Amino acid sequence: MITTFKPKSISWHPLCRFVTKEAIARLLKVPVKHIYRVRLWFRVILVVGKGISRFVSYADLPPILGVDLPQGRDYDYWRRRWPGKYAPDFWVEFYQQHFQQATSMGQLFAWGKLVGSIKHLLTPEGLESLRSLYRQKKDLFQTGKNHRVTETISFSK
Repeated sequence: MITTFKPKSISWHPLCRFVTKEAIARLLKVPVKHIYRVRLWFRVILVVGKGISRFVSYADLPPILGVDLPQGRDYDYWRRRWPGKYAPDFWVEFYQQHFQQATSMGQLFAWGKLVGSIKHLLTPEGLESLRSLYRQKKDLFQTGKNHRVTETISFSK
């Protein structure tokens, strides 16, 4: 389930479409049930929960399914926020979780396509671990359900 939020400000931040409770919980390393309120402001996200009250940058959160894919300006926001040239490690953990939770080949394919579109943002080690997990899960779907896959994802460099 993807939870979306209504911004408090009149103007929308371009990255607000990627805000989910699940991503915020993983970023802050707290259970989702410990987050009580998420308020979208123009420049930051206010997160209030059990024992926490934090501001989070929109650029800390990874892209998700169900909204437009990242575009040129989105990459600029991320690059300015990160200290290095790669996304934070928690992005890889976030996508690993979604690969593992995929309940169908189509869902796995959609997450794989999203990761394929941002592969240049991920560390080589993180990308390799996602490729490995994707292959394992794909094989599980193929052997477990005798399901024939006609599409493949290109994670190649």
